[in-house]
Amino acid sequence: MEFEKVVARINELARKNKTIGLTDEEIQERNELRGQYLNNFKRNFKQQLDSIKYVEDEETNGQS
Repeated sequence: MEFEKVVARINELARKNKTIGLTDEEIQERNELRGQYLNNFKRNFKQQLDSIKYVEDEETNGQS
C-alpha cells in the first residue's frame, strides 16, 4: 500500500475509534497499518543516517 494511503487510513481509523469505536477486524487492520508505517519510518531513517558523512573524518583522511 502506498505510504500516503497508509497514513490516511490510519487517521481514518483513529477518527472512527474516537467517535463510535472499532470492530475487531478494524483494530487488527489498524495494528497492521501501524506496523507498516513504523517499518517504513525506520527504513527511511536508517537511509538518512547511512548517508551522513562526517566532516572530521574527511579532513583527517585528506591530511594523511
